[in-house]
Amino acid sequence: MRLNGSFIKSFLPSRPQKSHKGNFGRVLIIAGSEKMSGAAVLCARAALKVGAGIVALALPKKSQCIAAAALPEMLTLPLSQKEGAISKTAFTKLKKFIQDFSPSVILIGPGLAQSELIVKFLKTYKIPCVIDADALNAISREKKLLSFQHPCICTPHPKEMERLLKKPVSEDEKQRILCARELSKKTGAISVLKGFGTVLTDGEKIYINPTGGPALAKGGSGDVLAGMLTGLWAQSGTEKGFTRKTALEAAACAVYLHGLCADLAAKKLTDRCVLAGELLEYLPQAFRRVMRTGK
Repeated sequence: MRLNGSFIKSFLPSRPQKSHKGNFGRVLIIAGSEKMSGAAVLCARAALKVGAGIVALALPKKSQCIAAAALPEMLTLPLSQKEGAISKTAFTKLKKFIQDFSPSVILIGPGLAQSELIVKFLKTYKIPCVIDADALNAISREKKLLSFQHPCICTPHPKEMERLLKKPVSEDEKQRILCARELSKKTGAISVLKGFGTVLTDGEKIYINPTGGPALAKGGSGDVLAGMLTGLWAQSGTEKGFTRKTALEAAACAVYLHGLCADLAAKKLTDRCVLAGELLEYLPQAFRRVMRTGK
C-alpha cells in the first residue's frame, strides 16, 4: 500500500488538552562521536519537535557542551570515550542512568562510529528500540544477525541493508520489498528501507512512501528521520502500548512527514539547497496539511 495523508492522519498520536510531558514519552538517544556530534543533536531536536515529552542524549563527554548549547531543551549524559567514540566502560554509567530515567523508547546509532558499547547494549536491554546507522553496522559485523523479541525498528539505507543481509540491494521496488521483508523475518524488527519510495514492513504488511526526493540527499537527513520516528513512537507507544503495531504506525508517520517536510522545503529553497537541519522548520506546515486536508 502507498501511504497517503489520510492514512497517516489515523496513525498520529493524540494530543489531549489536559496533558503533561509525562503523557508523551521519555526518549533516550545514544548517539554521536567526536567527528559526528551534529548527528546526535539533529536526532534529539527532531524527537522533541515531533512532540516527545522528555528527551535525554547520551554522548561522548567531550561533545556534551556543544550539544547542550545547541539544544538546551534536552537532558545530556556525558559518557567516557575511546578514540572519539563512546567506550565500553561507559556501560555502567549508562545502566545507572537508564534505571533512574526509565526511558519509554531508545534510539541508538546515529553518529556513534565504531563504539564498543553497541552490541553489548542491544544484547542486554529489552526496551523498545530504534536501531539506526552505526548500530546497524555494528550488528552486521556479528557472526549471526541479532533477533529481537521486544518491539524494535531497524532503519537501514541500501548500503546498510547490504551489510545486514550480506547481498546486493537493487533499486527495483519488488526487490527492495523482498529485502525489507527478509530483514524483518530474520530480526523480528520493523524494517524501514530508506531511499526513493522508502519501504516499511513488519514482515507481512507493506507500505511504500511517496513523499520526499532529492532534497533529502544530504548528510543528516537520516538523523532527522530517526529522531522523528523515535519521538512519534514515544507518544503513540505511551498512549497505546509499545508493540510492533505502534512501531509500524510510528514509522509510517515519520517517513511520510519527513518526506513531506523535504517537499515543502524544496518548493521554497530548491532540491539543491535544503539542509537536513532545515527540514524541521517545515514540520508544523506538514502536520497542519495532514491534519486539515489529509494530503
